[in-house]
Amino acid sequence: MTLKRIALAAAVLAFAAAAQAQVPAIDPAQLQANAASLRDQALRGSPAYPFLRDLTTDIGERLAGSEAEHRAAQWAVARLKAMGFQNVHIESFPVPGWTRGEERAELISPSVQKLVVTSLGNAGATPPEGIEAPVALFHTYADMLAQPVGSLSGKIVVVTQPMVRAQDGSGYGALAVMRFMGAAEAEKRGALAYLVRSLSTSDSRLPHTGATDFPPGVAPIPAGALSVPDAEQLDRLSLGGKPLRMHLVLTPTFKPGATSDTVVADVVGRERPDEVVLIGGHLDSWDLGTGAIDDGAGAAIATAAAKLILDMPHAPRRTVRLALFGAEEINFAGPAFAAARSVAEQSHYVVAAECDFGAEPVYAIALPGATAQTPYGAMLAEAIAPLPAYVDRKPARGGGEDIEPLGPHVPLASLQQDGTHYFDIHHSADDTLDKVDAGRMDKAVAAWVAFAYLAADSDVDFRAKPSSP
Repeated sequence: MTLKRIALAAAVLAFAAAAQAQVPAIDPAQLQANAASLRDQALRGSPAYPFLRDLTTDIGERLAGSEAEHRAAQWAVARLKAMGFQNVHIESFPVPGWTRGEERAELISPSVQKLVVTSLGNAGATPPEGIEAPVALFHTYADMLAQPVGSLSGKIVVVTQPMVRAQDGSGYGALAVMRFMGAAEAEKRGALAYLVRSLSTSDSRLPHTGATDFPPGVAPIPAGALSVPDAEQLDRLSLGGKPLRMHLVLTPTFKPGATSDTVVADVVGRERPDEVVLIGGHLDSWDLGTGAIDDGAGAAIATAAAKLILDMPHAPRRTVRLALFGAEEINFAGPAFAAARSVAEQSHYVVAAECDFGAEPVYAIALPGATAQTPYGAMLAEAIAPLPAYVDRKPARGGGEDIEPLGPHVPLASLQQDGTHYFDIHHSADDTLDKVDAGRMDKAVAAWVAFAYLAADSDVDFRAKPSSP
């Protein structure tokens, strides 16, 4: 090596050492101070609301596999690049293309009454002129399941079981199966069509859509959701003992060859860039509203949290990866995201969490395993206490539809938002921007940024086993 090359190498090493010296190791007190500073920045006003406002205004609804969803992905790529994120790209994957058609329902007897109904995603269609048939009404889903195979032949099955309001959304979890699998179960029993009371806590006469599912090889039958008042009307009419008869028109169509998009962006870590803290929300929505709370708000909250970390003077030790998932509403994003990553790659994911429960504040954070009892858990508890929020002593049981397929190899956390009124709006035409309060959404950002920053800039090991007593 010549003297000139030796001098050049020495200069490069000196520059690298000087650059590293400018980013000192962060002690716990500094971590705590940084988390508090990020929390307070979020509370003063984060980028979440402008992101959500522009997404729902410029793009609107974003049905999985539709041109609108593709426009949303391109919009997000441009937005994230302008915000300064690195490695911004789209990951596309195949999905069943499904488009809503005409939707009408009318009670023919014992009296003529119009009913408000909407198709369930992935459901089949009636003929264009519709079908007319007797109604088999069940007040609970269990009552319908108790019917023998073939016993509901030639009937329109209606299930009117009401949903319970709960802060954590557990009322929805208890009944979601009657929308996911109800049509397939009704078909098994010979039904011509299936209608379910909307999974909603609202008294609005707006029906709430959502996905249904059919086993491979089973032709989808027409399936829809009735508005809550219309389901209650049928309940009352059924008590009179007179048979119910209905005319139903639902004409959705399937489009083969559709694809969906997940948008990925990074805040690259300064010391361990291959270790990843994954946060995100889903970019797709149902098509009745504009997807403001489900899940434009979640995408905006996660983006805002990542942006606040991106704008820090020094990048965190680990990479913060932002994923804006496509096709969550039809349950395709999570499997596609996990399948695109080897087990070896997933082993580098430190923790993952998804924001998909509206725009309300976080009241609790559940962490993987015994993490709540670690110094990280204590720091996080202190950072979110003023919001107010707390670290749950019980381990997280999941983290969101799009990240749960990572669960066998990646620790999952759950940031629990107040869902008391979420299901008043969820999956309905009322899911629009006017339902979102910017200040309350920023409280959610404050919890998310504290969680993600402390995970990325500390040495916490979410995979660690609890110590023996």
